[in-house]
Amino acid sequence: MTARPLRIAMIGHGFMGAAHSQGWRTAPRFFDLPAVCDMALVVGRDGESAARAAEGLGWARSSTDWRAAVERDDIDVVDIVTPGSSHAEIAIAALDAGKHVLCEKPLANTVDEARAMADAAHRAAKRGIFAMVGFTYRRVPAAAFARDLVAAGAVGTVRQVRASYLQDWLVDESSPMTWRLAKDSAGSGALGDIGAHAVDLAEFITGDRIASVSGTLETFVSRRPLATASRGLTAEASATEYGEVTVDDLALFSGRFESGAVGSFEATRFSTGRKNALRVEVAGTAGALSFDLEDLNSLGFFDATAPPERQGFTKILVTEPEHPYVSAWWPAGHMLGYEHGFSHQVKDFVEAIVSGTQPTPSFADGLHVQEVLAAVEASALAESVWTPAERRD
Repeated sequence: MTARPLRIAMIGHGFMGAAHSQGWRTAPRFFDLPAVCDMALVVGRDGESAARAAEGLGWARSSTDWRAAVERDDIDVVDIVTPGSSHAEIAIAALDAGKHVLCEKPLANTVDEARAMADAAHRAAKRGIFAMVGFTYRRVPAAAFARDLVAAGAVGTVRQVRASYLQDWLVDESSPMTWRLAKDSAGSGALGDIGAHAVDLAEFITGDRIASVSGTLETFVSRRPLATASRGLTAEASATEYGEVTVDDLALFSGRFESGAVGSFEATRFSTGRKNALRVEVAGTAGALSFDLEDLNSLGFFDATAPPERQGFTKILVTEPEHPYVSAWWPAGHMLGYEHGFSHQVKDFVEAIVSGTQPTPSFADGLHVQEVLAAVEASALAESVWTPAERRD
């Protein structure tokens, strides 16, 4: 252990705040971390709600002033779980104040904001201050194992990638407006909220980057009742007041990777019957892999080098101690869940901070994903013309 604990302030305390809190509480109890994690402060807009969050989620104190929090001498890490519209301001202030930063995805609402954040992280890294973006699904053991298999050549040369993230919580047209449906607060709809995960996970597993895209965006329901109260992804609806939906409900796009591989991507919160189906399939010259978040303890593997009579997708149960992260948990076959990825995120982040190495995904990685999302939006506005995924100006 280091002589002094890492003292954490979390800004925000909604759905993602609960998930991040689970990670901070649990990781030190299952992994031999090089520093104590002190859950020192949670910050929210409303004093009473922040106090309840502190008590319920395990934080020592609460506050309503994030600016004061990032300037405090007794805070070492700032964990940002607020809507995307506030990410840039909070993260840059925290990095400039000498705080390590963990920021939820997508990194920002715009490329310009993300670039400013990446620049701030680059400056901070020269002083030994590090920043990481929370693409947590990288840390599901089956997804990390898929990455290892591709890197080891198990599928040969990657030719095709299919990635989709399907949810259905907006199918009901009477579901109320939340901040995720307003461009000012969310930046984009399904594209940024869940499509960002599909982009990052596809690139993580393949070790490749998207170079250009051709995309289509669609908004199915343009007006919804205003929310009178919200919790997580759900909210109560007003009976008389309505608001305009200003983001996409569906994003469909093709992508060309730097290696020459081709990908297809889908992100929607209108896929009736699908609750949280993040799926990535990688097809190569020597085999294929298939990952599904709704079956997150397993990985499908096809070995094209096997004799024809033995070929077929094999379901690998990714619960062995040899698999990524698993040795800290339960005996083989005893399943992990959604929340475990957040403990793995804390493990990797803390180890990187203490060792003085850049954690991944970095803010530069988050900027790249933001550039891909912006390219999809630009392509959709230009009748799906192929658009470079990096802005050249």
